[in-house]
Amino acid sequence: MSLIDLQRDMRTWLHAGDAAGVSAPAMRAGLAVYQNNYRAQLMECLETSFPVTCDWLGEAAFRSAAACHIDAVPPSSWTLDAYPRDLPATLGRLYPDDPEVAELATLELALAEAFVAADADVLDTARLAGVDWDRAVLRFVPSFDVHDVSTNAPAIWSAIINGDRPPAATMLLAAAGFLVWRHDDVSRFRTTDQAEVHAILRARAGAPFADLCAYLVDDLGEAEGVAAAGRWLGQWIGEGMITAIEGESPCVD
Repeated sequence: MSLIDLQRDMRTWLHAGDAAGVSAPAMRAGLAVYQNNYRAQLMECLETSFPVTCDWLGEAAFRSAAACHIDAVPPSSWTLDAYPRDLPATLGRLYPDDPEVAELATLELALAEAFVAADADVLDTARLAGVDWDRAVLRFVPSFDVHDVSTNAPAIWSAIINGDRPPAATMLLAAAGFLVWRHDDVSRFRTTDQAEVHAILRARAGAPFADLCAYLVDDLGEAEGVAAAGRWLGQWIGEGMITAIEGESPCVD
């Protein structure tokens, strides 16, 4: 057997335990220990990455879900830091009638990834005076992200983190979202409505601020659209979400 074949069989054994090439009786005992250590490391990685989700589900239910995930999704990166990224999708499949579970895990993952995102200085407000707002393009900090949310998962997360009794899971009356970013070395989030989510998605995609204002006027009406644009811009800058305002929009092929 070639080295590459042995490595391939070893990988298959780790994932499924059924590789004939490495399951000879003389090898099984040692490989079983190796496979158990492999799974234990992945389980520990998931438990460490999602403590609030584990608290919400209960340890037994969380470990059962994590075991299903380990069976279905082998690591695809050289670092275990990347392994938790697919668990929210697995939880969504395992708990289709309890969407707060996947959304809670999504929030936990987003906060963790914001914490390790690349550093960037926040915008110096002294530079605002020289901005050409007809061509201005907002640049968000690398840690910033936005997610849709349909349940009160953010409220559940906050209660558990603060040691309070979490509320019962409920569906929101209207679709919403949450924003995640890091500021002053602390991962932060806040919930918001779909109007701000859509505005942020346009801004983050490179729409000039003037185009964003025009979109909001069309969507919300002139008075409310202009007011929302100014209010959100001030909030995004004040909360440390913006790293730069560029004077020209990006080129479009």
